Amino acid sequence: MIAIDGLTVLMWVVVTFFSGIVHSYSRRYMAGSRVKTTFFITVFGFTVVVMGLVAADHLALFGLLWLSMGLLMAKLIGIISGWDQAQAAAAVARTYFLGSSALLGIGLTALWWTTGATTVSGVAAAADTLSGPVWLVAAGALVLAAMIQSALIPFHSWLLSSMTAPTPASALMHAGFVNAGGILLTRFAPVITVDSTLMLAVVAVGGASAIGGKLLKSVQTDIKGKLGCSTVGQMGFMIMQAGLGFFGAAITHLILHGFYKAYQFLSAGGQVEHTAPNEQTPHTVGRLQSVVGLVVTLLTGLAGGALFATLTGKGLKVDAGLLLTFFVVFTTLHAARDAVQHTSLSTAVRYGAVPLVFFPAITVYAVVYEAISGLLSELPMVTAPTELTLLHAAIAVAFAGIYIGIETGIHERSQRLYVALLNAGQPAADTVLTTTEDYNEY
Repeated sequence: MIAIDGLTVLMWVVVTFFSGIVHSYSRRYMAGSRVKTTFFITVFGFTVVVMGLVAADHLALFGLLWLSMGLLMAKLIGIISGWDQAQAAAAVARTYFLGSSALLGIGLTALWWTTGATTVSGVAAAADTLSGPVWLVAAGALVLAAMIQSALIPFHSWLLSSMTAPTPASALMHAGFVNAGGILLTRFAPVITVDSTLMLAVVAVGGASAIGGKLLKSVQTDIKGKLGCSTVGQMGFMIMQAGLGFFGAAITHLILHGFYKAYQFLSAGGQVEHTAPNEQTPHTVGRLQSVVGLVVTLLTGLAGGALFATLTGKGLKVDAGLLLTFFVVFTTLHAARDAVQHTSLSTAVRYGAVPLVFFPAITVYAVVYEAISGLLSELPMVTAPTELTLLHAAIAVAFAGIYIGIETGIHERSQRLYVALLNAGQPAADTVLTTTEDYNEY
């Protein structure tokens, strides 16, 4: 029924740690709330279910725990029973999660039908025999289930509509729940990696969400909305890494992102400041400073890529490892620049501060990736780099071009694009709080 391996132990430690932080934070946050007891019972139940999911080996148990995880998260989103918007948000999330569970059920049933295996390990052992329409249905259903759970575009609406959840529940959602897509793809890596075309499609949908999340974040005005769109983008990076065949890197990314996003949500209240608007916007710096910033960023990225390749051995050959290094550098460099931009340092000093933040960050990323890859080494196909194709190159070029365009603010010059992004990033209409009189948690 269950199987204890490196992934199980690793995720047990991570899940227990995150859950402990959420429980501790919630003691004060939920103090005085009439749903305090229900909240703690639900969070504890969610933790137990997730720990069971990462250990589940029987297909039926895996599917049942996946369904239970979604229903418990929907309950947390709508934990305040008298709040109409919270109930609407819970209904939206529940619909998506039931769809994800249905797709997973289809995929697991198809795998059982074609292999005769009733366990995840049994399916993995018989993966070499998979082919044809039944495999395509199974693999496609698994990928779609992962996309919904990880809130990838176009299934991101449930995540952006879930802001009615208490902040500790949001932290648990963004640091843990959305990571289930990466766990699913890693567990069924032997099924997903059967065909390189499917892997390329996974890279494409991951890249679309990584870019889409960044674009949506650029037009958000509230803290939790920005964090939600950021999660969409980061889950896109995670799925991209899985599509390149580096499932260990996907697990590394979801863990590091979990730490970062849990901190961001639990400290969201401190982000609100009453300050006078700054007369200098990010796009009014001088041309010389812009050129200097571009050169510093480019050189830092190249040096960071060489460092990551040296530490991990990825990117030293012309294969998917080259793209892995490229995407890791992009996401880490962006995080470093974002961290520096939120300081009171002058523009010139910020350029020098970026490498000081970036190099330790990418070193930690590489070291953690190597450690996690070692823990997961016994899993089948955990590292199965795909061959590079022209389509991979096209995705990388498009990704870099669009990303640079976003960073330089080109997308802000189009009112039509701005409106389209604003509409795409809106939560479901009936989940939006219009007057404070509609909400009274206590």
